[in-house]
Amino acid sequence: MDDEQRRHAAKQLAGVDGLHMVVIGTPVPPRRQERARALCLARLVVELHGAGVDTLILEARHKVQDAGDVRTVAGVRHAALPRGTRFHVDHCPGTHEVLLAAADITAGACRADRLGQAEYRDVLADRIYDVCLDTGC
Repeated sequence: MDDEQRRHAAKQLAGVDGLHMVVIGTPVPPRRQERARALCLARLVVELHGAGVDTLILEARHKVQDAGDVRTVAGVRHAALPRGTRFHVDHCPGTHEVLLAAADITAGACRADRLGQAEYRDVLADRIYDVCLDTGC
């Protein structure tokens, strides 16, 4: 998206009721991306559970990577959430779920903010709950 499209997307998303949770993990070296993703996903599951969410839909990638996400969530459910907690993760192609665009817009706004362009995140400020995580990678 160009700047005007990003501004428009952020304004549109700001008008949608709800809270957008983001876990920002750093550092993320190229060779450790999957590990950093798993750590961020684990923290996201804990945060979502705390907000009363019990289902997470992720954009599908490759079967092996999606299976890794499922294992991560199962591990968090058993290790970090109260016994008997139900928390489900599923994957779907980005083209099949329009709401996945909201996650992309939110993540893009947070990334732009970290790179010195705060305007997109500022538009969404009341709708974003972000957690910074040291991945140790």
